Amino acid sequence: MSRTAGSTPDARTAVRVCPLCEATCGLTLTIEGTRVTGARGDRDDVFSKGFICPKGASFGAADGDPDRLRTPLVREDGELREATWEEAFDVVAAGLRPVIERYGPDAVGVVLGNPNVHTMAGALYPPVLLGALRTRSVFTASTVDQMPKHVSSGLLYGDANAIPVPDLDHTDHLLLIGANPLESNGSLCTAPDFPGRLRALRARGGTLTVIDPRRTRTAKLADRHVAIRPGTDATLLAAMAYVLFEEKLVDLGALAPHVQGADEFPDALRDFTPEAASAACDVDAGTIRELARELAAAPTAAVYARIGSCTVPHGTLASWLVDVLNILTGNLDRPGGALFPLAATDRAPRPAGPGHGFALGRWHSRVSRHPEAKGELPLACLAEEIDTATPEGSPVRAVIAVAANPVLSAPDGLRLDKALGSLDFMVSVDPYLNETSRHAHVVLPPPPPSQGAHHDFAFNTLAVRNQVRYNRPAVPLEEGRMAETEILARLVLAASGMHGADPSAVDTMVIDSTLGKAVGDTASPVHGRDPLELAAALTGENGPERRLDMMLRLGPYGDGFGAREDGLTLDRLLAHPHGIDLGPLAPRVPQRLKTRSGRIELLPEPIAADLPRLRAALRERPAAVVLVGRRHLRSNNSWMHNVPALTGGSNRCTLHIHPDDAARLGLADGAAVRVKGAGGEVTAPAEITDTVRRGVVSLPHGWGHDRPGTRMSHAALDPGVNVNQLLDGSLLDPLSGTAVLNGVPVELAACPSL
Repeated sequence: MSRTAGSTPDARTAVRVCPLCEATCGLTLTIEGTRVTGARGDRDDVFSKGFICPKGASFGAADGDPDRLRTPLVREDGELREATWEEAFDVVAAGLRPVIERYGPDAVGVVLGNPNVHTMAGALYPPVLLGALRTRSVFTASTVDQMPKHVSSGLLYGDANAIPVPDLDHTDHLLLIGANPLESNGSLCTAPDFPGRLRALRARGGTLTVIDPRRTRTAKLADRHVAIRPGTDATLLAAMAYVLFEEKLVDLGALAPHVQGADEFPDALRDFTPEAASAACDVDAGTIRELARELAAAPTAAVYARIGSCTVPHGTLASWLVDVLNILTGNLDRPGGALFPLAATDRAPRPAGPGHGFALGRWHSRVSRHPEAKGELPLACLAEEIDTATPEGSPVRAVIAVAANPVLSAPDGLRLDKALGSLDFMVSVDPYLNETSRHAHVVLPPPPPSQGAHHDFAFNTLAVRNQVRYNRPAVPLEEGRMAETEILARLVLAASGMHGADPSAVDTMVIDSTLGKAVGDTASPVHGRDPLELAAALTGENGPERRLDMMLRLGPYGDGFGAREDGLTLDRLLAHPHGIDLGPLAPRVPQRLKTRSGRIELLPEPIAADLPRLRAALRERPAAVVLVGRRHLRSNNSWMHNVPALTGGSNRCTLHIHPDDAARLGLADGAAVRVKGAGGEVTAPAEITDTVRRGVVSLPHGWGHDRPGTRMSHAALDPGVNVNQLLDGSLLDPLSGTAVLNGVPVELAACPSL
């Protein structure tokens, strides 16, 4: 830390990676006493090099939000009151264990929200919690976001977390579909200054093509914008793949020996001609052919898609076809194409060869029999798993929600709102009393980000450049607060029948188990060594740091506990507060493949079985008006609407509607519009704009802060409406269980007033 010129005498600075979106930009915080009073980009950060967005600049305001809870809350006589930490965990243990013992582990539902991947604790402890509970009732934000990408990656490569990312800094041709990184800062592709990287692509003579039903800020930057009909992404991509085969443009390049199933592909795609696809996706057949030819002709190219192509009826097929196009053009696993990152806490590379593969549907939800994907059930079915009895199994009677607000993020929040109120017991780990946590019997609030350590476990596995950074807390833990790592460790103990044990026991258990497996693994750098000796060599001020040190040492750049003199350790990382650059992405096939064949399985059986559903969609008649979502630069789901600096201006809950559709309804700008869907209706002000297609309207997600019993005072001033209330939860991508949030049919009607 250092002093800041021009500020109060006790002001100092500290570096901190921003936890407010996936870009993971380095920040330099100004701190006066124990309060963060400013934030700017860290010019010395090895990854972001000084870039900052409005969210990062508002770090201090988010960190110091006066509505953040400071002490636990416990429900008594129907009301939440402040309690001590000891009392709160006593209540947690007393509430959870009887449910487990009487009804079994599946009667406890675990709901994990998006912010978990933004904290160190959220990465380290939920897997331990799930292992201790042994529940199959697991629901996360993935099934309202990116699960199709996990499923398609699992089927193609044998590992659901083997997600290739575009080599943004070196590609010659980038095709974006359903993605708006100028607003989102990137997703499943960690890239500080994504906008600058796209401009650099254009400056070096590269081509940017954007496929999106909205003319987004990203689309405005592009060489070509294709305004596709919402929900038809897979159809367009299949037609592009058809053209590659029809015009003999397929060139697997160095991938050829590692690909299985390419010969079956032409027959699988025989119906997806550009002419057939054109009618479905409302893109000219000639344009489809040009898109395919340009992709094949580029020296290097990458196709990248995100939430707009995931949260649609054929989300898994669209995600699969993105990788298929990269594979067929020889652009997967080569510089300038799409590559697999190698994070510092990944397992050390193992010899290439067949793996265990990836399986879907190992169990099913109790009510609607939805298959699990990646160990999770669809978040859209959480309400029915609570409020519906069946002859087999118990309903979910208790819920543990960690950084989750499914009342706003899942379909039909009104039903889920009611269902959560009927639970025998609920515990919520959340800094706010929000639309979901207001139902909890116990609320356990983590401290603000400045008071916690930070390492990006998840996002470094998706980064466009290999690097590693770690920050200790910028501000000491405030008296009366508990570190998030300790909260989750104590939650593990309370849920597993070990309430009252030292929370450090959780970290010790994980370290002992991990090292025990490592020394028995012939491919491990510590094979044959004494696990007790290795554990004693770990450094760090606490259990989480010792676990990080262990993962770094066992990882691909690690010292192997002394086997490499220049290898990575926690101590070495601490000596580089701005991070350590680990180099550009590099080819990793075949080592990265874990399919049963040891090859890329281009046409896996679950995908082939779902293609008839996509063929049928070629003949479907489109709805007159469909709804799509949108993202704002100053927002990240529902958990930032209580920060004044991040609301207002363009970040408003309005209904984007094309001028022709507005004229048909007799709407003026700002007029009230009633939007009706299968799950209900909402009323929002119209924002007339030609940035959306005719027949398409757009509402942002994460709004609807108008329920009683919350303590988010600023969000309540302009609550907006919950777009997911328009959905009844019945529309899912069957392979991934992901809710259909885009391309949803709706009806519009003008209202007299708001």
